[in-house]
Amino acid sequence: MDKKFYVYILQTEDNKLYCGYTDDVKKRFEAHQNGTGAKYTKAHRPLKIVYNKEFSTKSEAMKEEYRIKHLTRTQKMELITNSN
Repeated sequence: MDKKFYVYILQTEDNKLYCGYTDDVKKRFEAHQNGTGAKYTKAHRPLKIVYNKEFSTKSEAMKEEYRIKHLTRTQKMELITNSN
């Protein structure tokens, strides 16, 4: 079985967006909720996953994460809206 990688965007309690990548979205989200996922989400508690996309390689996922992190909030919201 091939390992899959994911890029995800979380919405936080204070309506911020956080982007990351992982090989297990559910496990990573739980880590963020527990305060062990990232320094940012320790201070900005995540409410829900608003976007995720699957990739076949870690490299592809990391490149997409980098691209998304450089988008404006408006562009990120468009990405989220268009994915649903």
